[in-house]
Amino acid sequence: MSRDVLRLTIDDLSQFTKTLRGALPAAPGQSEMLGHIARAAGYRNYQHLKSRLTPEPAADQKRVARALRYFAPDGRWENWPLKRGVRELCLWVIWSRLPARDVLTERQISAVIDEETVFRDPAQIRRSLVEMQLLTRNIDGSAYERLERPMPPDAQALLRAIKERAQTPKS
Repeated sequence: MSRDVLRLTIDDLSQFTKTLRGALPAAPGQSEMLGHIARAAGYRNYQHLKSRLTPEPAADQKRVARALRYFAPDGRWENWPLKRGVRELCLWVIWSRLPARDVLTERQISAVIDEETVFRDPAQIRRSLVEMQLLTRNIDGSAYERLERPMPPDAQALLRAIKERAQTPKS
């Protein structure tokens, strides 16, 4: 006998759980019941279900557009923003272009930064990435490594906008 696939949308899982508990004799507590429902739906627990269903915060398009002005059409960073928030957004782009899980010398990381910028100030960019805790370095500055962090939605949107603009054919 074949099984029919039925989709069920529950607007309020907490209320659904309360109603279900009321219909069952000797039902477990509310949080335990939420866990059972989450596992039945294929999640590890209720927190896992909740994290998967929580939408990502939307990017601030105005802020992204402001930061995009600092990038050349080919995607390289053209000049240093005076506003800290815009500058930090731009630094995320450079961070994303650094190799992950590689230890680089000062000369190697400066070469990568120089490829990605027009204004060529790798020392300032390295210092700023370290301050933002996106990059670690030895005390003597001989070794640098990118720290893995989740990229904020604004930075992701800026990176997408830069890529889209670089792929757009010039007329």
